[in-house]
Parts: sequence; structure tokens; C-alpha cells
Amino acid sequence: MIFIASLFSCTQPAAISETSKIDTAKEQQQINTLLDSFNRAAAKAEYKAYFNFYTDDAIFTGTDATERWDKKEFMQWAKPIFDKGRAWNFTALQRHIYFDKTGMFAWFDELLNTQMKICRGSGVLVKQGNDWKVQQYILSATVPNIVMDFVIKIKTPVEDSIINKLSEK
Repeated sequence: MIFIASLFSCTQPAAISETSKIDTAKEQQQINTLLDSFNRAAAKAEYKAYFNFYTDDAIFTGTDATERWDKKEFMQWAKPIFDKGRAWNFTALQRHIYFDKTGMFAWFDELLNTQMKICRGSGVLVKQGNDWKVQQYILSATVPNIVMDFVIKIKTPVEDSIINKLSEK
């Protein structure tokens, strides 16, 4: 009996005991600071600071269907833009943050005020030591439903070739 009791007490997942120790309000504040600083670094064209917010294996997905880059590819693409002294200027209008049970992963979605008007940023964050890092970021342009038919007509000639190319695989 003692053996069975000790066996069960040793198999309790670590995540359960860790979860009770997570201060989600504190973590949420850290993430808000991270995301605001991330956006400020781009607005100020602080190349190194901006890319330090990403994990080494991060993925960035942009508004164009052809924009899916790992961190190294995204850095190469963005370098000439940052070198001009100003990249993009995004300001959060609304943000939602969620955590997994371990408190080591978070995901978010936010509405952003941008030069493209309202966009949606979303992503996955991982806790590395005491810091949160962006592991995946997805930028999407929002399209009001009232103009969707018009937008579809405009983008059809451009995106049909992409659809055909990807459908052949």
C-alpha cells in the first residue's frame, strides 16, 4: 500500500503544481510591455532590438500570401526597410492575451492602428527564462464585410496564380 501511494504521489504532473504559482496578471503585464516595446522598436527602426523580441526559430507571416519567413529570412527582408530609419508604426487598439496551463506559452490577438489602417496581429509567445519571446507572429489586414466583394475582385487576378501554383503541389 505504501508503495502504491508513493507511486501515485510521484506521478503528479509538474505543470499542475506550477500552474498554481503563476501570477497571470503579472505575466499579462510583462507581455503587454513586450508587445508595446516590440511595436515601438519597429517604429524607431531599432533593428537589433526589434528582432531580439523573437525566438531563434520564430516565424513571421505577413499580409501578403507569399510572406511567410523564418527569423533569418524576415531579418533579411526587413533590413533595407529598417536602414531607412523608420520601419512600421503599429499601435495596439485592443489586445487579448491567453495562457496555457503551464504558464510557459501564451497567445494573443490584437487590433492595431497602422499605415494600412486597422490590422490584426496575432501570435504565440514562449517564456524563456524570465522573458517572453515571440515565436510566431501573424499580421493580417482586416477587410470590412461591406467592401469584401470589391476587395475580392481586386485581388483575384493576383491571387489566382498563387492558388493555382499551390494547388498543383
